[in-house]
Amino acid sequence: MADNKKMSNEQAGKQGGEATAANHSKEFYQEIGQKGGEATAENHDKEFYQEIGQKGGEATAENHDKEFYQEIGQKGGEATAENHDKEFYQEIGRKGGKATAENHDKEFYQEIGQKGGEATAENHDKEFYQEIGQKGGEATAKNHGKEFYQENGQKGGRNNNNS
Repeated sequence: MADNKKMSNEQAGKQGGEATAANHSKEFYQEIGQKGGEATAENHDKEFYQEIGQKGGEATAENHDKEFYQEIGQKGGEATAENHDKEFYQEIGRKGGKATAENHDKEFYQEIGQKGGEATAENHDKEFYQEIGQKGGEATAKNHGKEFYQENGQKGGRNNNNS
């Protein structure tokens, strides 16, 4: 006997989605997702993606806390690290530095440098600075020969005599 109760749109959609999921594989969804993404890309410009990205970010921010972002950031970083080498990070660092330099002036760098220095000073003691200074000196010595130090010493001497 047929059930004469009407189903809501939400219930019908859920039922249809479950039936479709039961009949198709992960590859099917990947394929239709790719086709849909390609069709959308043909019909929309950069501003469209910026707008939906902003809306999605705002909606996500309303529903999640700091720990959520820390967790997904860590997972994303780990996944990226597994798939990329040192050269990848050097390249994106160069690109990011170039883009930042194009968008900011000297005062910006002075301000962030001061903030970073203050934050570091609040979190570390004298021993920390001695340790990183020693490591930096050792790394420099390992990478440069006697001539490097002689040349830089001479330059320093000339600069001091000209002041």
